[in-house]
Amino acid sequence: MNISLTRAAVVLAMVLTPLSMLTSQQAGQAQRIPQFENEDVKVWKTTVMPNAPLAMHTHDHPRVIVALSGGTMKVVNEDGTSEAHQWDTGKAYWLSLEEGKRRHNDANQGDKPIEVMVVELKNAK
Repeated sequence: MNISLTRAAVVLAMVLTPLSMLTSQQAGQAQRIPQFENEDVKVWKTTVMPNAPLAMHTHDHPRVIVALSGGTMKVVNEDGTSEAHQWDTGKAYWLSLEEGKRRHNDANQGDKPIEVMVVELKNAK
């Protein structure tokens, strides 16, 4: 009987874990998954859900964005100004240090998740 209960618990955990991840994304949380880091670069994959703005933030380094699943990202600066960036699937985009230092949030304006690979250049000026 104990073995059956243990198996049932393991199966339940396997089923519920992916559902809980999906639920947190549907609740509007961006997902950031580290990919690689060394002294020169830091790389992560980010998924931004529709109509779920990220918190206000800044960046300390310039970045290259590669759109895995593109869309329109609206960047809203702390001073109230904003601009829309169209990121086409499969294309790469440069985000300068000057842009990153401005306190801003990002919001996916579409109805599908935007997924990007971010390559942060730690030693670039």
